[in-house]
Amino acid sequence: MKNIILLSLLLLSACDTNGDKLEIKGRWYTQSQLQLGEKIYQQHCIGCHKAQAQGTREWKKTLSNGHYPPPPLNGSAHAWHHSLRSLSRSVKNGGVPLGGTMPAFKQTLSNQEILAVIAYFQSFWSDKIYQNWKERGGIDM
Repeated sequence: MKNIILLSLLLLSACDTNGDKLEIKGRWYTQSQLQLGEKIYQQHCIGCHKAQAQGTREWKKTLSNGHYPPPPLNGSAHAWHHSLRSLSRSVKNGGVPLGGTMPAFKQTLSNQEILAVIAYFQSFWSDKIYQNWKERGGIDM
Protein backbone atom coordinates (compact mmCIF):
# COMPACT_ATOMS: atom_id res chain seq x y z
CA MET A 1 0.00 0.00 0.00
CA LYS A 2 2.85 2.39 0.87
CA ASN A 3 4.38 1.74 -2.55
CA ILE A 4 1.12 2.61 -4.31
CA ILE A 5 0.80 5.86 -2.36
CA LEU A 6 4.44 6.77 -3.05
CA LEU A 7 4.03 6.02 -6.76
CA SER A 8 0.86 8.12 -6.88
CA LEU A 9 2.60 11.05 -5.21
CA LEU A 10 5.52 10.82 -7.62
CA LEU A 11 3.20 10.82 -10.61
CA LEU A 12 1.19 13.74 -9.27
CA SER A 13 4.32 15.75 -8.59
CA ALA A 14 5.18 15.49 -12.29
CA CYS A 15 1.95 17.25 -13.34
CA ASP A 16 1.74 20.92 -14.09
CA THR A 17 -0.87 23.22 -12.56
CA ASN A 18 -3.44 22.14 -15.14
CA GLY A 19 -2.85 18.50 -14.25
CA ASP A 20 -3.00 17.52 -17.92
CA LYS A 21 0.61 17.86 -19.03
CA LEU A 22 3.61 16.20 -17.47
CA GLU A 23 6.51 18.54 -16.88
CA ILE A 24 10.02 17.26 -17.31
CA LYS A 25 11.70 17.80 -13.95
CA GLY A 26 13.67 21.05 -13.96
CA ARG A 27 13.23 21.69 -17.67
CA TRP A 28 11.20 24.32 -19.49
CA TYR A 29 9.16 21.89 -21.60
CA THR A 30 6.32 19.49 -20.94
CA GLN A 31 5.87 15.84 -21.85
CA SER A 32 3.34 16.78 -24.53
CA GLN A 33 5.87 19.16 -26.14
CA LEU A 34 8.44 16.40 -26.04
CA GLN A 35 6.09 13.96 -27.75
CA LEU A 36 5.21 16.47 -30.48
CA GLY A 37 8.89 17.33 -30.88
CA GLU A 38 9.81 13.69 -31.39
CA LYS A 39 7.28 13.38 -34.23
CA ILE A 40 8.57 16.54 -35.90
CA TYR A 41 12.19 15.49 -35.42
CA GLN A 42 11.43 12.09 -36.99
CA GLN A 43 9.84 13.80 -39.97
CA HIS A 44 12.25 16.68 -40.60
CA CYS A 45 15.54 16.29 -38.69
CA ILE A 46 16.56 12.67 -38.24
CA GLY A 47 17.97 12.30 -41.75
CA CYS A 48 20.78 14.74 -40.99
CA HIS A 49 21.03 15.02 -37.21
CA LYS A 50 20.61 11.24 -36.66
CA ALA A 51 18.42 9.18 -34.30
CA GLN A 52 19.91 10.34 -30.98
CA ALA A 53 20.59 13.89 -32.24
CA GLN A 54 24.28 12.99 -32.50
CA GLY A 55 24.77 14.73 -35.86
CA THR A 56 28.10 14.36 -37.59
CA ARG A 57 31.28 13.50 -35.71
CA GLU A 58 33.44 15.93 -37.72
CA TRP A 59 30.91 18.78 -37.57
CA LYS A 60 33.56 21.53 -37.33
CA LYS A 61 35.24 20.61 -40.62
CA THR A 62 33.81 21.82 -43.89
CA LEU A 63 32.84 19.26 -46.46
CA SER A 64 34.32 19.16 -49.97
CA ASN A 65 31.51 21.49 -51.09
CA GLY A 66 32.58 24.09 -48.50
CA HIS A 67 29.53 23.60 -46.27
CA TYR A 68 29.52 22.45 -42.67
CA PRO A 69 27.90 19.08 -41.90
CA PRO A 70 25.02 18.73 -39.41
CA PRO A 71 26.27 19.32 -35.86
CA PRO A 72 25.23 17.20 -32.90
CA LEU A 73 22.21 18.60 -31.06
CA ASN A 74 22.54 16.19 -28.13
CA GLY A 75 24.59 18.50 -25.93
CA SER A 76 28.00 17.33 -27.16
CA ALA A 77 28.54 20.25 -29.55
CA HIS A 78 27.75 23.96 -29.55
CA ALA A 79 23.92 23.92 -29.51
CA TRP A 80 23.83 24.16 -25.73
CA HIS A 81 25.71 27.47 -25.93
CA HIS A 82 22.74 29.07 -27.67
CA SER A 83 19.62 30.49 -26.05
CA LEU A 84 16.14 29.22 -26.80
CA ARG A 85 15.59 32.36 -28.89
CA SER A 86 18.76 31.70 -30.89
CA LEU A 87 17.97 28.00 -31.39
CA SER A 88 14.48 28.90 -32.55
CA ARG A 89 15.88 31.46 -35.00
CA SER A 90 18.29 28.84 -36.39
CA VAL A 91 15.46 26.38 -37.01
CA LYS A 92 13.33 29.11 -38.60
CA ASN A 93 16.06 30.51 -40.84
CA GLY A 94 18.05 27.35 -41.48
CA GLY A 95 21.79 26.84 -41.56
CA VAL A 96 22.61 28.28 -44.96
CA PRO A 97 23.39 31.78 -43.60
CA LEU A 98 25.93 30.13 -41.26
CA GLY A 99 27.65 28.00 -43.92
CA GLY A 100 25.52 24.89 -43.47
CA THR A 101 22.85 23.27 -45.59
CA MET A 102 19.90 23.00 -43.19
CA PRO A 103 16.76 24.37 -44.83
CA ALA A 104 14.68 27.09 -43.22
CA PHE A 105 11.55 25.81 -41.49
CA LYS A 106 9.72 29.10 -40.93
CA GLN A 107 7.25 28.26 -43.69
CA THR A 108 6.92 24.61 -42.62
CA LEU A 109 6.71 24.65 -38.82
CA SER A 110 4.77 26.84 -36.41
CA ASN A 111 6.49 28.51 -33.45
CA GLN A 112 4.98 25.84 -31.18
CA GLU A 113 6.35 23.06 -33.38
CA ILE A 114 9.80 24.67 -33.45
CA LEU A 115 9.84 24.87 -29.66
CA ALA A 116 8.69 21.24 -29.50
CA VAL A 117 11.54 20.03 -31.71
CA ILE A 118 14.02 21.99 -29.58
CA ALA A 119 12.51 20.35 -26.49
CA TYR A 120 13.03 16.98 -28.10
CA PHE A 121 16.70 17.42 -28.89
CA GLN A 122 17.29 19.06 -25.52
CA SER A 123 15.92 15.90 -23.92
CA PHE A 124 19.21 14.26 -24.97
CA TRP A 125 21.18 16.81 -22.94
CA SER A 126 22.54 15.65 -19.62
CA ASP A 127 21.27 17.44 -16.52
CA LYS A 128 24.68 19.08 -16.19
CA ILE A 129 24.65 20.44 -19.75
CA TYR A 130 21.06 21.61 -19.35
CA GLN A 131 21.89 23.37 -16.07
CA ASN A 132 24.90 25.08 -17.66
CA TRP A 133 22.68 26.21 -20.54
CA LYS A 134 20.08 27.53 -18.10
CA GLU A 135 22.73 29.41 -16.09
CA ARG A 136 24.01 31.02 -19.31
CA GLY A 137 20.54 32.51 -19.83
CA GLY A 138 19.33 29.83 -22.22
CA ILE A 139 15.66 30.40 -21.43
CA ASP A 140 15.25 33.91 -22.77
CA MET A 141 12.12 33.81 -24.86
